[in-house]
Amino acid sequence: MRMSSKHDRVRGFTLVELMIVVAVVAILAAIAYPSYTRYVLRSYRAQAKADLAEYAGLAERFHTANNTYLGFALPNNASPREATSPRYTLVLSGQGASTFTLTATPTPVQAADSCGALSINQANVKTASGDTVANCW
Repeated sequence: MRMSSKHDRVRGFTLVELMIVVAVVAILAAIAYPSYTRYVLRSYRAQAKADLAEYAGLAERFHTANNTYLGFALPNNASPREATSPRYTLVLSGQGASTFTLTATPTPVQAADSCGALSINQANVKTASGDTVANCW
């Protein structure tokens, strides 16, 4: 049987080693978090664009059946539809016999997105109030 001695070495990590690991994790988090938030903003923008395209298609079907856009109403005014906290508010404007404009305006939660409000009209002309159309659509 071995007797323990005061000189037996205890295994483990030193404070310096732990602080180095904490610093590395902090640097990785500082790099990854902004990238993640940009990805989240982009994904909600993609959902808003899909909703605008879907509702523009519904407006075209309504126009085909009624020969006017007057009377067409949005089935939902929030994007994404299932969210408890919508990222965009959808509005139908400029509605006439042969014209309409659908606009997705970001809510305060989505305000950091550089594209701003996204719009599409009956001629499938797409606009963005912030960044260029090429970057946003």
